Amino acid sequence: KALKQTDPERGAELAKKLQGGLPAIALTNHAALSSAFANDVDGTLSYAQQVNGYGKAGDIFLGISTSGNAENVMYAAVTAKAKGLKVIGLTGKLAKIADVSIIVPEQETYKIQELHLPIYHALCLMLEDRFYAE
Repeated sequence: KALKQTDPERGAELAKKLQGGLPAIALTNHAALSSAFANDVDGTLSYAQQVNGYGKAGDIFLGISTSGNAENVMYAAVTAKAKGLKVIGLTGKLAKIADVSIIVPEQETYKIQELHLPIYHALCLMLEDRFYAE
């Protein structure tokens, strides 16, 4: 309704075609922040810094580490827990701190990553069903 009131012509088109969305941030996509933080503080903590800045209680942190040895992901998970976020881990080590761990039954990197793909898609479908089911 507000779109149509703001601009009757464009508002109707927007109301017809815009879709809902959930706020989500890929911590890997902030090159400038990661570079600056790595240069000035500690690159291993760049994801933790973003979780600290953006995360709030009730949010979810999805940490992915194929090997289970990604210290940058572990620091972010610890920060997330301290701030009251729920932590989902796709890995091994994160299982110690995660609220939910999804560990695929493989040892080789490429096989683990291949098995993670349907998990990402399933999580997305579940979120869409939960928030946008008609």
